[in-house]
Amino acid sequence: MAGKYFEELEVGATFAHQPSRTVTETDNLLFTTLTHNTQPLHLDAEFAATTQHGKIIVNSLYTLALVVGLSVTDTTLGTTIGNLGFDETVFPAPVFIGDTLTAETEVIAARASQSRPDRGIVTFEHRAHNQRGELVCRARRPALMMRRPVEA
Repeated sequence: MAGKYFEELEVGATFAHQPSRTVTETDNLLFTTLTHNTQPLHLDAEFAATTQHGKIIVNSLYTLALVVGLSVTDTTLGTTIGNLGFDETVFPAPVFIGDTLTAETEVIAARASQSRPDRGIVTFEHRAHNQRGELVCRARRPALMMRRPVEA
């Protein structure tokens, strides 16, 4: 498995994820329309031109999904049982079409399950920066993780 088991995710561990990803107009358009989000700020260039940023802003839920997606290979690929939620998600700066996002993940908490000895709960903090070094997303995500199988 490429992902890490509960025992391998020590508090304080930080993973710099590669590759980075440049957000395209198609990414934003497809995600926004698939989720039935009719906000013209994400879809209508003429409308967006009249706003404070003067152009389309990428759907923030796409940004969150991308940041978590960029983390999977280094952290949870094949070893997660499921997400338990998202806490303290913030978007301190907007993402625009053409921005390149780089993500990192830090393990900020971990505890063994008291009711299920084959799993544990790990809280990840995901952070993404654009090509200018601006923080564009930070989210804390508790996940239910598999423990390393016991050798017979």
